[in-house]
Amino acid sequence: MTRLYNFCAGPAALPVPVLETARNDMLDWHGRGLSVMEMSHRSAEFVGIAEHAESTLRELLAIPDDYAVLFLQGGASTQFAAVPLNLLPEGGSADYLNTGQWSKKAIAEGKRFGSARVAASAEDTNFSTIPSRDSWQLAADAAYLHYTPNETIGGVEFHWVPEVAVPLVADMSSTILSRPLDVSRFGVIYAGAQKNIGPAGLTLVIVRRELLGRSRASCPAMLDWKTAADNDSMYNTPPTFALYLADLVFNWLKDLGGLAAMAEINRRKAQKLYAAIDDSAFYANPVEIPSRSLMNVPFTLADATLDKAFLQEATAAGLLNLAGHRSVGGMRASLYNAVPEEAVDALIAFMQDFEQRKG
Repeated sequence: MTRLYNFCAGPAALPVPVLETARNDMLDWHGRGLSVMEMSHRSAEFVGIAEHAESTLRELLAIPDDYAVLFLQGGASTQFAAVPLNLLPEGGSADYLNTGQWSKKAIAEGKRFGSARVAASAEDTNFSTIPSRDSWQLAADAAYLHYTPNETIGGVEFHWVPEVAVPLVADMSSTILSRPLDVSRFGVIYAGAQKNIGPAGLTLVIVRRELLGRSRASCPAMLDWKTAADNDSMYNTPPTFALYLADLVFNWLKDLGGLAAMAEINRRKAQKLYAAIDDSAFYANPVEIPSRSLMNVPFTLADATLDKAFLQEATAAGLLNLAGHRSVGGMRASLYNAVPEEAVDALIAFMQDFEQRKG
């Protein structure tokens, strides 16, 4: 069997060693005579998997003891509602930064539950920049500041962490575990798993314990972080197989040398691809250089009529899922952790060959 190079924005590529382990465990996990998918989530075996996953994640991110780690369901989009339901009092307000499509979705959901103020927006630049810090209009009484450190669709990224006086809430679906992170600077971090953690179906929430217990009376139990924390993420049946795979991914990252080693690989991958784009008159990236994402690299062809041919030939060459998001078009290469460096090299070689033939 030949593995092709997958540049999908999510669900994204998974590490081959993880897939091989899962394949070998599929019918008989550790000699128990059944798969993880068939275990009781309250069995000693699965509780051990969940505890090991949390322990390894805490080690990778150096998560302080005063933070709860929750393994939930519903994707990051469910957390768009969970954040205000847990942190925004009735009649209160919260600040949001609008840097792309995922920020906009979080803002729209926040407005269902109170005043979700747009403290800064990059919409006037077609989301090709990060708004300068001195342009932000923050409210002193805001319950929190929400932002999206990396926008997968537009390919813009914060390369710094905002310093604010209120709890900082971040949707890190597309950057978590791609590099070291100072968790202590955040009130809440949440992330869908399907980029750098594991398969779709699992959602990670890391929340400072002092922020638990603030949910509204109307908050559903399934969205209440304290309920999840008090029950070790087992208030209901968690996505057991996805959590098992996440544990394998955490082990893979640890064996690789941790997040510092992963960060160096990711920097090299992105630098190579951006250099290939910038050195060409045939390809272009729409994002200002200081705001370029290390995870998601959108690019356009000088002649958009060649887009279809580019995608068809790329697929034939074993380079999958390079079409840009339907809302923006063009191309997009997502360079998540499990995308190997040789995949980027192969993409660059294909781009250069395509330009030679079509440019």
